[in-house]
Amino acid sequence: MWPRTPLGGKAIDVADLKKGARITGNTRDKLAADLKKKYEKGSSIRALAESTGRSYGFVHRVLSESGVQLRGRGGATRVKKK
Repeated sequence: MWPRTPLGGKAIDVADLKKGARITGNTRDKLAADLKKKYEKGSSIRALAESTGRSYGFVHRVLSESGVQLRGRGGATRVKKK
C-alpha cells in the first residue's frame, strides 16, 4: 500500500488525495521515492498512474525529477524490407 503521510496531524494515504490536488513537500518526496522503487522493479508509468489516480504526465515528471533512468518505449520494432 502507499505510504501514510502525516498532514496536519492526520495520517492520509497519498493515493486518497483528490485528483488534480497539488502534492508538494514531504508528501511529494515520499510519493516520488515510492514510485521510483516500483518503476525500478518493473512497473510501467501507465500502471503507476492508474494505481495512484494521477496522470501519465504527472508520474513521468515525478520520476524524472527523482533522477530515474527512464526505460525505452518497448514494443515490437519494425524491420526495413530490403
